[in-house]
Amino acid sequence: MSPIVPLRDDDPALLELLREARSAGDVPLVIDGRRPASHLAAAVDAASRADLESAGGSGRIGWASLTSGSSGTPRIVLRSHASWASSFAAVAELLGGGRAVALPAPASSSLSLFSLAHALDGGPRPVLDGTAADCFHGTPESLRRLRESGAAPGIRSALVGGSHLDPALRARAEAAGMRVTAYYGAAELSFVALDHGDGLVPFPGVEVRVRDGELWVRSPYVAHGYAGAPGPLRRDGAWATVGDRAELVRTADGGERVRLLGRADDAILSASATIVPDEVEAALRSVPGVRDAVVFGLPTGRVGALVAALVEPDGSLPPLAELRAAAAERLAPAHRPRRWYAAELPRTATGKPARAEAVRRVLEGEVRAIEH
Repeated sequence: MSPIVPLRDDDPALLELLREARSAGDVPLVIDGRRPASHLAAAVDAASRADLESAGGSGRIGWASLTSGSSGTPRIVLRSHASWASSFAAVAELLGGGRAVALPAPASSSLSLFSLAHALDGGPRPVLDGTAADCFHGTPESLRRLRESGAAPGIRSALVGGSHLDPALRARAEAAGMRVTAYYGAAELSFVALDHGDGLVPFPGVEVRVRDGELWVRSPYVAHGYAGAPGPLRRDGAWATVGDRAELVRTADGGERVRLLGRADDAILSASATIVPDEVEAALRSVPGVRDAVVFGLPTGRVGALVAALVEPDGSLPPLAELRAAAAERLAPAHRPRRWYAAELPRTATGKPARAEAVRRVLEGEVRAIEH
């Protein structure tokens, strides 16, 4: 089995290096050159010790990608080339047949690395600075920044994943002439479900079911496993999960939509209820003056945890009394934040809120509570 070959995402010849590694039968791993040297060394060490023969099972490992690290330490995900290539045709259609795709996220992210792999198989040419592109693949935050900068007026289709897409941002992009498709996926699962504006439905070729509150998928796009530290990917025969909580919701026309409820290990256990941060965050994003939010539990030393929210202002943040009143209008009593903090959210390189880092900053006093 050929080795994993580490490549830096800031190398201007990256696409050609990926092509050479693939042609030689090697397994590329694109690493984020901005990470601390110790992180890079750990990633390279884990890659060098990976047992690719065992990991591949009946298929050959073709790609190694880093998770975003939005909830903690990044992991190396191993997958076959076919697990990505089998979705290229569907993605090309979602991108409207675009010839040049804007990729604001670093090439070390699985989101952008997928598009680079697609480019090597005849997909849209990658454009890392966003200019002269006619389609887009990135996170909601990247789309927002691209629109605000006015850097890519020629973009006509956008594939948006990685975190929640604000309906207002979707509406602004569509009003500007973009066809917007949001999606839910994971580094380990690849594409799982699409949202054209009326809720999540399974991605072509994917079956979904909810078992004990967890979303399971049967899909040709699932990765084989990890190099180094294990991660949340679990299997049960042909089905796989990363532990995301969900429910299937019946629509008025008899259809079904996937409603995501966040990771099971993010749930806040209070004395009277189990609070799903994603649900509270979605409510807070609808409050005027709040651009984004991270909700988490604060240890109290008593039974359960205290619900807390770190909100990112959108312009001028409302006073504390107004935030509490807005939460009371939108949330059940047990789900309302009892501690409020305000700051620009820390984000991963792809633009996703870095939950673990946000919580660390609050717990270590780097962000102070809103007093009034």
